[in-house]
Amino acid sequence: MNSATINSGGAVALSGYQPYPQGVGMPLVRHYVQAALRWRWVIIGITVACLLIGLVGTLLMTPKYTAVATVEIARDASKVTDFQGVERETSAFDQEFYQTQYGLLRSRALAERIAVQLRLLDDPKFFELFKVASDAPAFRLVNGRYPATGRSERQRVAGGILLGNVSVKPTRLSRLVEIGFTSADPAFSARVANAWADNFITTNLERKVQATSYGRNLLQRQLAQQKQRLDESQRQLVAYASQQQIINLPAQGGGSTGPATVERSIVADDLAAINASLARATAERIQAEARARANGGAGASAEALRNPAINSLRQRRAEHAAEYERLMVQFEPEYPAAKAIKAQIDQLDRSIGREEGRVLGSIQADYREAVQREAALAARVDQLKASYLDNRRRSIQYNMYQQEVDTNRALYDGLLQRYKEIGVAGGVGVNNVSVVDTADVPQRPSSPRMLLNLAIALLAGLGLGALAALVLEHMDEAIADPMEVQRLLGLPLLGSVPKVVDGTTPRDALLDRKSDLVDAYLAINTNLGFTTEHGVPRSFSVTSTRPAEGKSTTALALATMLARAGRRTILIDGDMRSPSVHHLGGVDHEKGLSNFLAGDDNIDALTFPMRDLDFTAMSAGPIPPNAAELLTGDRLSVLINRLLERFDHVVIDSPPVMGLADAPLIASRVEGVVYAVESHGIRSSLVKTALGRLAAANARIFGGVLTKFEARKTHYGYGYEYGYGYGRAKDVKA
Repeated sequence: MNSATINSGGAVALSGYQPYPQGVGMPLVRHYVQAALRWRWVIIGITVACLLIGLVGTLLMTPKYTAVATVEIARDASKVTDFQGVERETSAFDQEFYQTQYGLLRSRALAERIAVQLRLLDDPKFFELFKVASDAPAFRLVNGRYPATGRSERQRVAGGILLGNVSVKPTRLSRLVEIGFTSADPAFSARVANAWADNFITTNLERKVQATSYGRNLLQRQLAQQKQRLDESQRQLVAYASQQQIINLPAQGGGSTGPATVERSIVADDLAAINASLARATAERIQAEARARANGGAGASAEALRNPAINSLRQRRAEHAAEYERLMVQFEPEYPAAKAIKAQIDQLDRSIGREEGRVLGSIQADYREAVQREAALAARVDQLKASYLDNRRRSIQYNMYQQEVDTNRALYDGLLQRYKEIGVAGGVGVNNVSVVDTADVPQRPSSPRMLLNLAIALLAGLGLGALAALVLEHMDEAIADPMEVQRLLGLPLLGSVPKVVDGTTPRDALLDRKSDLVDAYLAINTNLGFTTEHGVPRSFSVTSTRPAEGKSTTALALATMLARAGRRTILIDGDMRSPSVHHLGGVDHEKGLSNFLAGDDNIDALTFPMRDLDFTAMSAGPIPPNAAELLTGDRLSVLINRLLERFDHVVIDSPPVMGLADAPLIASRVEGVVYAVESHGIRSSLVKTALGRLAAANARIFGGVLTKFEARKTHYGYGYEYGYGYGRAKDVKA
């Protein structure tokens, strides 16, 4: 603890008082259970009262009958046409859609429509059935009938009555909705429930027809405006094309979502065609140039090698050359046959040379022709490029006009398609609401329900009783449980003392060594022995918050227990304002503590023996004008020191703490204080204040003693009276 110290014996020195020390507390559930047990009669009384009120109220209620009709609300109507976009098909809007339908079922307009259809506005029995009593002119009967002037007022009231008694309950995870109506007349309830379902379907169809008609009219106006815009944009486009001499040809193109035709420029087509021809001419020129460069001498060109005529001549030459070589083996070159073959070979060589020259000339001619064609096409391409660029400059505005025409045409086509769809869908008239079960006349009343009302009354009674018990528990600051001494006050509990039975004085109870009081104080004396290192404190005072809490009895009992344990003990009556110890010894208080504090040092003359209790006592002495002034000096410390030379223990019956300075002064002179707290008789907040005063005086508190304890009043904390009288038989004398 921050402001308190604990010695090895377990006593608390209150240098700064802490009402809730760390680690000390009661579980919340146990606290509530104990509070409920403590105030159980309050809870039981309130619960019984609520049950009686619920029972009487149920018996006095008028029986009500509820008729239920079931309808199905589909998200989308059955599709007769496959038009897209008439209604949203995404499921993301399902919740919004159904909540809207439930709101329409509870609409005031629907209720008033039903009231008009069932002719309830002019029916006095209807208003009597629901106990409508009004002095308004609309409800004054004239010849047994309501006046016609108040019909609108009665319609409003009748609609409110129907709305107040109708229930719309959607069936979870389905499209079914139950429409229930409750009244004292079962047949009327069934009639209204069925009318509610039928009129909801009718109004749903009417809203669709109205929406379709409104949409058609709106689209018709938009179509006329869009048609006018389309015509104007087309005329503007044609006029500009004629002025600028822009000629575009239609060409097939576009996808399923695009336009059917895409216009193209003549110049662009020509440029594309000539450019393609130029590319082919360039390729042909390159090939011709390659053939021309590849043509080598001595007929080694590829064209010559592939020429069939040259190849035929060469084959004949080779044959003649072979024949000539054969003849040269046998004959001379001048041999006639050899000479003739030689002449044929020369003729073949001349023929081969002429053919190779012709092939080479053809390759050169082809190359020159390819160069000329390429140059001509390149010049034409340059001309078309200039024309195309000029056409592009003039087509910028044309394209803007063309885009405007395309946009207007797309909008017009979309509106026209939408107009046709709405026209067809409006004529179909398919409804998405249908009646599943009609309402039957109920045979049993739906209310009042006895068991349900009693259960509600029971729960309400328990709740109110618990609330009342909680309030009383927080308002009641009395300490009823010995555990609360530690939990609420932060004091170690030395023990609890049972209340002395009527007709028995504390002194008589102490003289009876088998009494419960003696057992209790023996336990307290034992616990007190653990508060210091040397056992029971040699000097201590006994005090309380206010008078009559049992502090004097505690001081007397502790002195008696110490004396019976063989200790030399003296009891000092420190309450010089209301002395009481001298009554126990049968003497007066002419000599006592006040005399010593005033300067009389003869201690033997100031004390007297308590022979039946085996200890010595000192009375308070003559009552001084101001006891606090006598205690401010050091005479009390001198007295205690001198008495401790002759006695083992000095017990001081101290005055109460509140309102007096005596108790803190005495507490600062002794080893510590035993604090008496009256059970069921003192507020914990008052005790905390008193302990705070002792803390300010640096007093040391060994613990608290709960006096006048009655276990039967706590209704919880069982077992506190178990040790008192344990093992005794009331009908057996020792």
